[in-house]
Amino acid sequence: MSGRAAGVTLVEIMVVVGIVALLAAVAVPSYRQYTIRAHRTEAMAALLRLATNQERFYLQNNQYSLDPEALGFPAGLSEQGVYTLEIGTDAGVTLDWSATARPTPGGGRNGVDQTPDTECTSFTLTSAGVRTATPLPNGANDRCW
Repeated sequence: MSGRAAGVTLVEIMVVVGIVALLAAVAVPSYRQYTIRAHRTEAMAALLRLATNQERFYLQNNQYSLDPEALGFPAGLSEQGVYTLEIGTDAGVTLDWSATARPTPGGGRNGVDQTPDTECTSFTLTSAGVRTATPLPNGANDRCW
């Protein structure tokens, strides 16, 4: 038998810690981007639900509504409050509408803040069904919707 004791040296532990730190440095930003993309679905779902409610409102009132609260969005917010909804028209005529969802400053009721999302800062849906996202760098519209 050798006089050397079996065990793990400090150098070996430091190598393992370094490898774990390197993996974490790569994984955390990637995970953050994944969660940002996942929370975009709240904006899309809210706009599609708003479009459905607009058509229902139109059938009952023969015009579209400019009030998100009348369409089932209290305080003009999406389901968890992560996005703020705005409805506009062309020249004030309520025959056509466009709705925009923008991240709520400070985040929603669930603690999610989408303001760091620089790729898809806002989503728009029109009465004609046209979907856009801004800014539109290099096909971001396809990645956002």
